[in-house]
Amino acid sequence: MAPDAFSGTLSAAEAAAAMAAGWTDARPGDEVVVVPMADGGDGTLDVVAAALPGGARVAVEVAAARGGAAAAAALRLPDGRALVAAAQACGLARLAPDDRDPLAATSYGVGQLLADVAAHGADEVIVGLGGSATVDGGAGMATALGHRLLRADGNGVKVGASFLRDLAGVRPAAPLPLRVVAAADVAVPLLGPGGAVARFGVQKGARAEDLPLLEAALTRLADVVERDLPGGPWRDLPGAGAAGGLGFALAAFTGATLAGGADTVAGLVGLDAALAGAAVVVTGEGALDAATAAGKVPAAVAARARAVGARVLVAAGRVDPAATGGFDAVAELGVEGLVAAGPLVRRRTAELAAGFES
Repeated sequence: MAPDAFSGTLSAAEAAAAMAAGWTDARPGDEVVVVPMADGGDGTLDVVAAALPGGARVAVEVAAARGGAAAAAALRLPDGRALVAAAQACGLARLAPDDRDPLAATSYGVGQLLADVAAHGADEVIVGLGGSATVDGGAGMATALGHRLLRADGNGVKVGASFLRDLAGVRPAAPLPLRVVAAADVAVPLLGPGGAVARFGVQKGARAEDLPLLEAALTRLADVVERDLPGGPWRDLPGAGAAGGLGFALAAFTGATLAGGADTVAGLVGLDAALAGAAVVVTGEGALDAATAAGKVPAAVAARARAVGARVLVAAGRVDPAATGGFDAVAELGVEGLVAAGPLVRRRTAELAAGFES
């Protein structure tokens, strides 16, 4: 049982436990192994901390998406690395619907998290990207790390995506004294019809008339950053558009390596070892939609399950066949059984298990 969280309903651990109970209800003789999963977004620290009890969670006060103080956390791993999640600082779930405004939201708090783990001696930090309220291209994060984003008059660009149209130059800060891995929940580019704005702008509170403004802001950011900093371009990297473009900024300003969030978490929690000898793998998430095949947990788990010859079943809170391009896209993940579970995860998993032989 290797699901992601069902956002707003069940944590990954609760979903996995419900699935295990449902499967056992229908097939009490089966051996069931529970491995809660995450993709770099909300719940990632909880999933990894539970799997690696030798780690230490450290409280860090940072700026929230709308500028107020937020209580965030960093997880110091037993091997000297650290794990942080953008959603801890600028998470969408931390904002009431009326407060969601990607034109004003900032990723500044993510930079503060990075500065904190660097100051405490981590040799590598994994940054979970997912669940953010921001579409500022990581400009706030870069500013928190000391990079100067400048207007033509030499003053700094104000906080928020709406002011990126004023960006004229970048004055870089000293590099961070540690390696950075950006664990992106979706493998999308920064710009274009498959990018940060087009795919996730509305979800983060953007109105239809805001979308061209946000796309123009990220385009301006990419043009100036790729002109002024060596090593690019970064805009088309898979994951550059994750967390409202934070993947792009981490690659450009910290030299981060971009990796799949679900794959990174799978490595941390030991999913491959748990899959050894498995006949069936049950995974799931809150919504099976257009983002699923772009690197979400069900896609990553299904690929690993197929690699060891296991069959794959999925329980989802909601299934959107139109957004997935029809159920053919789901079939391409190697999934045999699929149910919309809603709050009835245990019962729906029992139904999957009862029909397993057929």
